[in-house]
Amino acid sequence: MNPLLILFLFFFYFLLIFLISHFTSKNATSLDFFNANKSSPWYIVAFGMIGTSLSGVTFISVPGEVGNSSFSYFQIVLGYLLGYFVIATILMPLYYKLNLVSIYTYLDKRFGVFSYKTGSFFFLLSRIIGSSFRLFLVASVLQIIFFDSLNIPFFISVFFTIALIWIYTYKGGIKTIVWTDTLQTFFMLSAVIITILIIMNEMDLNFSKAKDMIFSSSYSDVFIFDWKNERFFLKQFFSGAFIAIVMTGLDQDMMQKNLTCKNLNDAQKNIFWFCVVLLFANILFLSLGALLHLYADFIEMPIPTRTDNLYPLIAINHLSIFGSIVFLLGIIAAAYSSADSALTSLTTAFCIDFLNFEKRNDIQKKSMRLKVHLLFSIIIFFVIQIFNLINDESVINAIFKAAGYTYGPLLGLFSFGILTNYNIIDKYSPIICFVSPILSYIINIYSESIFFGYRFGFEILLLNGLITFLGLFLISLKKNNSIKI
Repeated sequence: MNPLLILFLFFFYFLLIFLISHFTSKNATSLDFFNANKSSPWYIVAFGMIGTSLSGVTFISVPGEVGNSSFSYFQIVLGYLLGYFVIATILMPLYYKLNLVSIYTYLDKRFGVFSYKTGSFFFLLSRIIGSSFRLFLVASVLQIIFFDSLNIPFFISVFFTIALIWIYTYKGGIKTIVWTDTLQTFFMLSAVIITILIIMNEMDLNFSKAKDMIFSSSYSDVFIFDWKNERFFLKQFFSGAFIAIVMTGLDQDMMQKNLTCKNLNDAQKNIFWFCVVLLFANILFLSLGALLHLYADFIEMPIPTRTDNLYPLIAINHLSIFGSIVFLLGIIAAAYSSADSALTSLTTAFCIDFLNFEKRNDIQKKSMRLKVHLLFSIIIFFVIQIFNLINDESVINAIFKAAGYTYGPLLGLFSFGILTNYNIIDKYSPIICFVSPILSYIINIYSESIFFGYRFGFEILLLNGLITFLGLFLISLKKNNSIKI
């Protein structure tokens, strides 16, 4: 593909992004940076959150994975709906009642400063690794299809990528992110829909024939009822529910957008419509995955060993120029949709949870916010370079999965705080939270011998949260009936 055309696409995309940033960051204050002055329209937040929740991993990995696991991923998506119901009815009312900017402030009010700092630390660790991994994955694809042709080294392309994110987020923060996420979601979903239509045209299929071809293939299998299988329905469903709770409801990145809505009622409407769009979006990604595999058979193209490469290879090498352009706009949007909001949420959490931001004057606040925003940009840059130096997919995936273990302590902390009225010996809370992921990891390794062949999947998160919950119970004090948080 012509490098000049790709360069033009980058220019076009960032022109739109910077225009949005210009208008949303006018006269922006620190309050706008952190919560958009609670003025975001709920429907804009709902649509924009799709881009952040899907990210580049979903954009290129879910379609490719259909060849290995069919539509079984949809079992997790169904579980999301239960998780978002819990978020809308339990967590959102709590956050709005306490008027939180950083959601981890709740842990300070409920348990004390050690639990508070521990919860925020686990979020920072998870989000740094997770966001770096997602950006690395998409940046690697962009490097192969574009930057290598211009002889631009990987570290230079990543540097400019993060620099651009910093430029359009440093002033407006979450106020800008809410609106740029909407544009990015539009490009991502449009890319999927248009790619589906192009493949249908290439294979001379109308909607009815395409639907019949997908459902008659093995790719459309959804439900698995073998309890020993890692993709057993109940495991996937409840894993999906708890993944939604911890990676949205207990995640500063996702909740910060929700907390920019005017009131609780708008935030709950946002969650409801977000679920509707998310369900539709995942059906699109799975359908695309089935069609990509069927199209690969149609043109007698071998499926790549790394299935993440299936969509990029077909889009760039086998579709029309228009199809390639659509894919590139989608993957560019995917690259930035999670990284920009992550940078803002990391800045928010660190400023408020560790630097006593709210006690500073306006000049100190602005200076501190800019420095922290720059700091996390640099950290993400270097973590991505480490991933690139490792250059081992299994090791990088292991690091990414390890980051997922850090959500277990957050699940345990919040559930113990909400479901019980016990106090705890706060200074021991960090020990419990650091031991829990280690125990969960050990149990996961030996699960088949301990539990008669049972293998953990995503539900290891539940075990992690349960161990944290039980640990907090062991360091609990008598009930405190005065707690009404």
